[in-house]
Amino acid sequence: MPAVCFYFQVHQPYRLRHFTIFDIGKTDNPNYFDDEKNAAIVQRVAAKCYLPVNRVLLHEIHRQAGRFKVAFSITGTALDQLAEHAPHVLESFDQLAATGCVEFLGETDNHSLSALYSWDEFDAATSAHRARIKALSGRNPTTFRNTELIYSDELARRVEAVGYAGVLADGVPRVLQGRSPGHAYRAPGCKTLTTLTKNPQLSDDIAFRFSAQDWKEWPLTAPKFATWVRSLEGNAETINLFMDYETFGEHHWAPSGILDFLGALPGAILQYPENRFATPSDLVQQLGPATELSCPEWTSWADVDRDLSAWLGNHLQQDAAKVAYELREPVLATGDVDLIRTWRRLLTSDHFYYMSLKAFGDGEVHRYFSPYRSPYDAYIYFMNVVSDLRWRLGLDRKVAARKTRSKSGPSPKPAA
Repeated sequence: MPAVCFYFQVHQPYRLRHFTIFDIGKTDNPNYFDDEKNAAIVQRVAAKCYLPVNRVLLHEIHRQAGRFKVAFSITGTALDQLAEHAPHVLESFDQLAATGCVEFLGETDNHSLSALYSWDEFDAATSAHRARIKALSGRNPTTFRNTELIYSDELARRVEAVGYAGVLADGVPRVLQGRSPGHAYRAPGCKTLTTLTKNPQLSDDIAFRFSAQDWKEWPLTAPKFATWVRSLEGNAETINLFMDYETFGEHHWAPSGILDFLGALPGAILQYPENRFATPSDLVQQLGPATELSCPEWTSWADVDRDLSAWLGNHLQQDAAKVAYELREPVLATGDVDLIRTWRRLLTSDHFYYMSLKAFGDGEVHRYFSPYRSPYDAYIYFMNVVSDLRWRLGLDRKVAARKTRSKSGPSPKPAA
């Protein structure tokens, strides 16, 4: 029987406040973030998801005598906000870590698109996050999960170079070309790194379809799901169930039965003695030599297209990302720890996600997550913040000075 591998993404961005053009240059140390909204969202999700679901998982790990295992990827922006607004959540993650049945994955600290713009920034972001996970779990992460499962052969080679043994990716059909997402793979040019791919069908049955009463499989029960897992015997070595942690309690509220489903699922799967749960690092060690899987294009787990268009699909997004990453060298040159931290929080992928102009189903998902009235508002506030940051760095002041001199003619010569 294939192993069942649960991986949950825990992430909260720092949402921007409505920073207008009239705020640019007003103060040397402005606050760009909506502190009230961010605190309220973190506390709400903590109450509806993180705390109750952590309790469910802890109970099941003990009830199944350690046979139930899961993995988390927790972003630095989530850790910072939990520490400030819901420290009891971090305590509950400490309890999970203490069981030895939970793996914490590495990623980019601020959930950024740095792999697409700057390998130097990517290396800095992954190193910072590795230190956080060592502090949280007592161990260095050995498996990597890039922002929103953004993946390519190039990423795999870089991840191997910085010392990881495994990396997660989405099971994109056009990449797999008929192969199962339930096997271990290796990217071209990699010697040791194992790529594990998400099972899109079964993951999305939980993450997206659980509450859909027009779905032919509704209601989804733990015994039914366990039979689907069992039906893959002989066709997969692992069933990788990758999803947002907020699936449980936040995207699907408790009255939908999602928490009861999660609590019953380990027992339903383990009722078959040959079944087991595994973490990504378990699979990397156990599945043996991987066959080659080439992914020259950038893929992700977002939207129907499973590509980069969720964040970089229009000119607004591309422009915003470009100008933000162009500030890296002048920001780092300041040596100002607070300013550098602020800039890196502007790299969080959500800011560009909110600028999506997609319609239909994908557009509905983008609008669901966005704190703004429109993608254009998201772009305007972001660009106003970047303009203010440029002003603080002296970049726009220099430009303005040059323009003033060019309009008024040559600079006067100093007096003899």
